[in-house]
Amino acid sequence: MNKTKTETIQVKISDYQLAQPSQILKTTGLGSCIGVVIYHPSKQVAGMAHVMLPSSKLSKGSTFNLAKYADTAIPEMVNEMKQTFKVSPTQLIAKMAGGAQMFQFTGKSEALRVGPRNAEAVKEALEILKIPLVAEDVGGQNGRTIEFNTDDNMLSIRTIHKGITTI
Repeated sequence: MNKTKTETIQVKISDYQLAQPSQILKTTGLGSCIGVVIYHPSKQVAGMAHVMLPSSKLSKGSTFNLAKYADTAIPEMVNEMKQTFKVSPTQLIAKMAGGAQMFQFTGKSEALRVGPRNAEAVKEALEILKIPLVAEDVGGQNGRTIEFNTDDNMLSIRTIHKGITTI
């Protein structure tokens, strides 16, 4: 009997990775960051980005890490998926988690709402690419760890003090 071993691919902060069938994408330490998974349901291929900030306009230089920002990470990852897996963006689906408001502030400064702004920016980037967001677990005040399994297209979310849910 030949048994296939499942490989887990770690996605670091401000990073994205691609996975093929029988691989798992995992990212830890999602606080205000968003973990977004874009996948092709029948080809069992996927990409996961760990987005740290909403907009590349926040970058201080002309060169920066594209995977750090929602507005650049998602188009870049989709382009790499198109080249690597020969998929059309119209065949892709997305799920996301994270975007917590980790700290409470007395002021109502927009700049301090990083988690909600990240979630809004990811949704906007997906909308521009016409990729439907079919499930999400965002907000709250607790950190998350997520894993996406390409074999069943399920996103497992472990939330601090709340346990594990699957979307």
